[in-house]
Amino acid sequence: MLLFRDLPGLLRSLRGRRHVRRSALALTLALLLPPLLAGCGSGDSASFGSSGGGSDSVRLVQQPWADLVVENQIASDILTKLGYSPSVQDVSVPLGAQALSTGKADAYLGNWWPSQKPVYGKLIDDKSVAVTGTLLTGTQYAPGIPGATAKKLGITSLADLAAHGDEFHHEILGIEPGSPGNQYILDAIKKNAYGLGKWKLVQSSTEAMLAEVTRRVAKDEPVVFLAWRPHWMVVKWDVTFLADPQKVWPGAGQIRVLTRSGLKKDDPNLTRFLSQITIDSATASAWIDAYDNKKQSAEKIASSWMADHPEVVKKWLTGVKTVGGKDGAAAVVGS
Repeated sequence: MLLFRDLPGLLRSLRGRRHVRRSALALTLALLLPPLLAGCGSGDSASFGSSGGGSDSVRLVQQPWADLVVENQIASDILTKLGYSPSVQDVSVPLGAQALSTGKADAYLGNWWPSQKPVYGKLIDDKSVAVTGTLLTGTQYAPGIPGATAKKLGITSLADLAAHGDEFHHEILGIEPGSPGNQYILDAIKKNAYGLGKWKLVQSSTEAMLAEVTRRVAKDEPVVFLAWRPHWMVVKWDVTFLADPQKVWPGAGQIRVLTRSGLKKDDPNLTRFLSQITIDSATASAWIDAYDNKKQSAEKIASSWMADHPEVVKKWLTGVKTVGGKDGAAAVVGS
């Protein structure tokens, strides 16, 4: 069973990041709370501290996804040079949504859309959370299997899984509890979609899921798991994203930047910067590979990338000023 077995290691890996404020209690609750409970209950958001903060504070939320961790590190480094005081909180997707909608967090750079629609759709519609920018387009997010397994068993669709239930141990490997992707699978199992009613979802963490996939691939054991692009997994395992003829899976087309309601009015300069952050799939995949496989720190990845891509950073900072009103690009990367 994968559930929570890597939580101590995950917590250790989060320690020591510059500009990052976290609470072990908040992360533990985020992992343990079921999806619906994590998204409600006023007591949960208390882990974010006060809803205020200094006028130059920027409170970011994230899940422990490598690309998002690096993105927040880069954003934090830039914000610091602009004169802001950034902090990052690790939480579940539902708890992060609650924090944004109640003003206890300022921004989220990891809104996979439309896969996170069940969590964020209503909040966006009622304008308690604002869509501020599109960080990346052309994503994929769906259950997948290694290409070698797909070829060997002739599997291309979710509809093909039930016939091979014993070979897959009737399991689909998922990520952090509370993630919308997990919930779609749970809903499909409950509805017996594709004859998967007797299957189970193994919820754990991204790190644990990838470790288990690695183990099973090495033993030539069939495995089906939550897969996404951009990520090194797609190349390493030649992932086949399973077709979904019954449309039980919304997929994902883009990653967006969300902010709390009122941030644009409170700080149009900050909002402008956040709205202009864009990357491509290859860049995100490279960050994930460096963080997960090469075991580089987010700080090292961020500083190296910024040093190698000053023109990209300047583009993000077009029209952006420091807190003191000076040219933002000059303050961050020089004139």
